[in-house]
Amino acid sequence: MRKVRWAAAAAGAVLLIAGCGSGGDPAQDRGSDAPSAGGSAPAKAASDGSGSPDIAAVRTEIAAAATAAGFTERTPDKIPPALTSCTIRWQSDGAKVTDSRKSYDSTVATLTGGRWKESGRNEERTSVTAAFDKSGWHLIAIHHPQGRVDGTDLDSFIANDTGPACEKLFQEDLAEKTKPQS
Repeated sequence: MRKVRWAAAAAGAVLLIAGCGSGGDPAQDRGSDAPSAGGSAPAKAASDGSGSPDIAAVRTEIAAAATAAGFTERTPDKIPPALTSCTIRWQSDGAKVTDSRKSYDSTVATLTGGRWKESGRNEERTSVTAAFDKSGWHLIAIHHPQGRVDGTDLDSFIANDTGPACEKLFQEDLAEKTKPQS
């Protein structure tokens, strides 16, 4: 249980740190998977022989599962330009879903049916944070009733490529955001 809480806390910290400013990158503002001007090479392609899906395939899988479950996508928080080829943020529009917990559970069931393996879960009252792994990707699925400033439910699916190239980019981004200001 301690590992699950640590993983959830670490994921939350990464989201808070990584969510600080996008630098106004136009490719990112359109929600593009293309690398930004300051970005990196795209995540590994599905055809590279590694057996790991590319970012477009993972994004499509998450979006298909969530929309089939009744969610409508909202514009997600911005991803730092250097990380756009390594991370996906899919967030629901809480105002447009009838039963967000049912939709969350259905999305998770579809993803686990697609070979995402649950690696941790934390439930506290009505909130749920679950972690999943699949072929070089780590997914955090969050359901938090009335978790948004406007009082709507927060349902979010964040996937990160766990390969060495992306790990290096995440470490560089974290170091940049945590270095002392002069």
